[in-house]
Amino acid sequence: MSVPLLKIGVVLSTMAMITNWMSQTLPSLVGLNTTKLTAAQGGYPDRSTGVLPANPEESWQVYSSAQDSEGRCVCTVVAPQQSMCSRDARTKQLRQLLEKVQNMTQSIQVLDQRTQRDLQYVEKMEVQLRGLETKFRQVEENHKQNIAKQYKAIKAKMEELRPLIPVLEEYKADAKLVLQFKEEVQNLTSVLNELQEEMGAYDYEELHNRVSNLEERLRACMQKLACGKLTGISDPITIKTSGSRFGSWMTDPLAPEGDTRVWYMDGYHNNRFVREYKSMQDFMMSDNFTSHRLPHPWSGTGQVVYNGSIYFNKFQSHVIIKFDFRTSSISKSRQLDYAGFNNAYHYAWGGHSDIDLMVDEGGLWAVYATNQNAGNIVLSKLNPGTLQIIKSWTTNHPKRSAGESFMICGTLYVTNGYSGGTKVYYAYSTNSSTYEYIDIAFQNKYSHISMLDYNPRDRALYAWNNGHQVLYNVTLFHVIRSEEL
Repeated sequence: MSVPLLKIGVVLSTMAMITNWMSQTLPSLVGLNTTKLTAAQGGYPDRSTGVLPANPEESWQVYSSAQDSEGRCVCTVVAPQQSMCSRDARTKQLRQLLEKVQNMTQSIQVLDQRTQRDLQYVEKMEVQLRGLETKFRQVEENHKQNIAKQYKAIKAKMEELRPLIPVLEEYKADAKLVLQFKEEVQNLTSVLNELQEEMGAYDYEELHNRVSNLEERLRACMQKLACGKLTGISDPITIKTSGSRFGSWMTDPLAPEGDTRVWYMDGYHNNRFVREYKSMQDFMMSDNFTSHRLPHPWSGTGQVVYNGSIYFNKFQSHVIIKFDFRTSSISKSRQLDYAGFNNAYHYAWGGHSDIDLMVDEGGLWAVYATNQNAGNIVLSKLNPGTLQIIKSWTTNHPKRSAGESFMICGTLYVTNGYSGGTKVYYAYSTNSSTYEYIDIAFQNKYSHISMLDYNPRDRALYAWNNGHQVLYNVTLFHVIRSEEL
């Protein structure tokens, strides 16, 4: 931008030099005298910028010359008497020179106007170009940022899809297995049809065994279809806003069809009253409930209702109690040996959450920690009737670092926190006794989760989030392995 401005400055400077040269050279070209006028000659004061001819009646004389503020030449000429001009031979030459000077002056004025206009245009264009340069730089930076964001989003999506590749491969094998079942059913159907036509052609016992075997395999197949690997959690659905910051609520996964009662327990200690709502609709729309008084206060928020009974951790102990709502009495209690209690190994949010009871498709579970396992999570499968431990698994995940956890299809899923940004990031499979780190988004809408449990009948997560009762739907990938049938 500075080069055009420099060129314009050179043009203006050259014009000024031309006009100066003309004002100084013109008198000598036409033979004019430049004698200064003194006080004795004209009776006027001495004027350094004024000159008069020796004989003013005989020739033209430049009286003064100067430059105006814009660099143009300004000349004052004293003309001779008319009688002398007609006789002066140089008059014609002078007139021609004056015409040329006038033409040059007009041309210079036009050039000066155009130059000034072009200068303004260039200055305006300079401002616009600088603005465009800034905008282009911003567009370039925004483009780079957008590309980086898109790249990160695509990369994240690819990371999410990568674990699904082996699952899809297993689906191919599962499809073949289902086709095999279909062929066997068709074969048996045809055999039964033929049997109706020819009684006694086949051994009835053998045919019955084949049908029973196929029925068991199909039942096992359907049971496997109910399970799968967690791959996604929906946005939260707020059912109700009630209670304190901490608590638990649930439905019974083994309740008879049509039984949609909701069980509600406010607080995490020093409370023993359980509310029973007749249905989810009643829970959402009213405060009509039946209150059940437990024989002991509970500890934490890890209670669970299972097959008509509530299982809870007795306050300030490692005792698990089974309370039957039908008889309003304790049907069984048992110590969970070596389990930490009374805030020894709680979840990250505290609240006496040392022992967390939960259910999945496989039954009743207890999640806790022991000194023997260095405060890391221990997972035990419990007998719902006797509360005896069927089998235990030790993990390498510290219980105090877990936000919350839940069981789905024999796999324990652990969140990385309970407040702010939360995700499911750790999974321990009891089927293979292995663990893996995962990354499943989990929206913590109200910023403080004190209870999170899975209900296998509803295929949903029940959560208590800062005084809000919330539901999450889950997405499972169903995998059928022929060797498990």
